[in-house]
Amino acid sequence: MTDLLAGLPAVPESRVAVRVRPDTLKWVRRGHPWIWEDSITSVSDPNAAPGSLAVIFSDKGRFVAIGLWDPQSPIRVRVLHAGDPHTIDDAHWQRIVVDAAAARSGLDATGTTGWRWIHGEADGTGGLVVDRYDTTAVMKIYSTAWFPHLRSLIAAVAADPRIGCIVLRFARAVIADATAIGLDDGMVVVGEQPSGPVLFSEYGLVFEADPINGQKTGHFLDQRDNRQRVGQWSTNKTVLDVFSCTGGFSVHAAAQGARQVHSVDLARPAIETARRNMAHNIDRTSATVHRTTVGDAFEVMADLAARREEYDVIVVDPPSFASRARDRDRALRAYRKLSELALDLLVDGGRLVQASCSSRVTEDDLVDVVAAAVRDRGAVLSDQAVWGHAVDHPVTFREGQYLNAVSTLVHQRR
Repeated sequence: MTDLLAGLPAVPESRVAVRVRPDTLKWVRRGHPWIWEDSITSVSDPNAAPGSLAVIFSDKGRFVAIGLWDPQSPIRVRVLHAGDPHTIDDAHWQRIVVDAAAARSGLDATGTTGWRWIHGEADGTGGLVVDRYDTTAVMKIYSTAWFPHLRSLIAAVAADPRIGCIVLRFARAVIADATAIGLDDGMVVVGEQPSGPVLFSEYGLVFEADPINGQKTGHFLDQRDNRQRVGQWSTNKTVLDVFSCTGGFSVHAAAQGARQVHSVDLARPAIETARRNMAHNIDRTSATVHRTTVGDAFEVMADLAARREEYDVIVVDPPSFASRARDRDRALRAYRKLSELALDLLVDGGRLVQASCSSRVTEDDLVDVVAAAVRDRGAVLSDQAVWGHAVDHPVTFREGQYLNAVSTLVHQRR
């Protein structure tokens, strides 16, 4: 283990006894992973250090659950285990890592070496995720409560013989705390620092990730299955990929024989990566004309409509417009506007795929937005489906359902 981790705090020896409201107790027993600050009725040590083990007791003093004390977050306890009494030690973290890898073991057989290894709450690590890009693992931390336990988790991940490099990434909310103990965003704690982008495969297609400086952990893995679905509908079609980022949907469409793919994103570096991802798959994508545009999606789509361009398949996959509850109404208006702009560009009988990546915008919300836009145009929907997360992003509680994508054919009545 590298001495770069010397500044990490030790696991606190003392435990925190926590009692919560009866309704919260019910949800914890059912497996909900969060205990909010205002749900707590008493705590033995409110000043306990982040990462202290918090034991939740019933009114009768019986063990209910154990989690991480997180005094800097409204989610005051992140539940690690509920049910019978349980020890949180090195062996616990080793089981978490091994079990999570086993649950995703079928992905390698699909020609996929880039996947979410540990999906936060769904795998018993709320506030921490691990993504695998071939031989590189990227661990992203969203809470300082994980700092005392990182050594054990890093050792458990490093024990996997497929992994030669481990990178730490930190959310903005904790990066100052990480810096204060000598940790840097993008630091390599096991193995050698990658000399450039890391290549990995997704259903046999080659993509690159930037685990040091890229968004999130270097790539968006949750749309993988949906990218494959779009590809299957793109043979001999024209495809518009809006908010294309690094070209995931674009590459899958081209690999399945799309005549033309148009990738649109505001970030020039993302578009440049999309071009390289196309080039990584030249044997599969060379027959496709790949067009790219750097610009604001709303403005670009309006301009394309003014020039009377049309597409057979349109994918609209924006970033989260509702990171906070108060943003929800504004987000729905933005999704509605995107639907309207897409309909102006869609051929009669074309397919619209529109996604949302916020748990505050539900599946029903997104379906209603698309349906309302189509209805106001006098168009008709058919073959509608709603997609969610890829298999390596399991949903185990309501708030964990953040990704929804509506796919539908639209029969225009212009």
